[in-house]
Amino acid sequence: MIKKLSILLLVMVWASAASAAPIKVDPELSAYSKQGGVSGNLSSVGSDTLNNLMTLWSEKFKQFYPNINIQVEGKGSSTAPPALISATAQLGPMSRQMKQKEMDLFESKFGYKPTPIRVAVDALAVFVNKDNPIKGLNLKQVDALFSKSRRRGNAEVETWGDLGVTGSWANRPISVYGRNSASGTYGFFKKLVMKKGDYKDQVKEQPGSASVVQSVSVDQFSAGYSGIGYKTSGVRALPLAESGSTFVEATAVNALSGEYPLARFLYIYVNKAPGKPLDPLTREFVKMILSKEGQEVVVKGGYFPIAKTVTAQDLQKIEATMTN
Repeated sequence: MIKKLSILLLVMVWASAASAAPIKVDPELSAYSKQGGVSGNLSSVGSDTLNNLMTLWSEKFKQFYPNINIQVEGKGSSTAPPALISATAQLGPMSRQMKQKEMDLFESKFGYKPTPIRVAVDALAVFVNKDNPIKGLNLKQVDALFSKSRRRGNAEVETWGDLGVTGSWANRPISVYGRNSASGTYGFFKKLVMKKGDYKDQVKEQPGSASVVQSVSVDQFSAGYSGIGYKTSGVRALPLAESGSTFVEATAVNALSGEYPLARFLYIYVNKAPGKPLDPLTREFVKMILSKEGQEVVVKGGYFPIAKTVTAQDLQKIEATMTN
């Protein structure tokens, strides 16, 4: 979660902090400066949650370097570590941090750990159909909605009435949509919301975030989870609470402050050897993402930008030549 790291984000100047004004990037971020000697092919394999952002970043990067060839494949965060290990990709986007066993496999081949770069902030959202009257949920209820283990202790949830909805919705069974096990969002949701419990057998696993949101938009009595960047006019992101009924909207301000309970960083992992520079193509792509232009793309993609305090820390990781 972001809460422990929110102190890094307090320097952000948010015009939207007290209003519904558009999200703006940190004014302290520098514009990207095109460099010479950058050429070749760039490959990205990993998170579906980041798929749209990776595509948008690729388009922006090609404005600076028109002759660069970039391929983006987004089938789930678990596909990123093997791609980095086999060198079939220079970029490994992930919607969660690497697991210890994934880092161990990488380190066993290269002798050092992969380097994580924080590229955006996401509010992992529980979506319902736009016509659903429910006001919000706490994590006990969300757990019972998706998990058969119910480790947070809530009663079984089968109908909308079980979640407090009244009237014609009360007796309507809830259909639930989620991601498949290759997804970092699947793992993040399972760990943080369900306390590593098991998903209900009734959860309809989808191959991507867009599929989850599309399903919820056409299935009136359904719910599903996905990154906030995939929100459409056909769905509503429910306000959530850690406990109780003081629900918090999935906004940039709430995500960056840590008040929204399912806020998270999104990452790109790279292979950066200690004492050696990152290859110029990968380095410049990451630098562009962490620039003013790159974080404007984050806003365009529906996610939340990060502050210069964060980008400065992660730029040091790829610029350093003596340490990783």
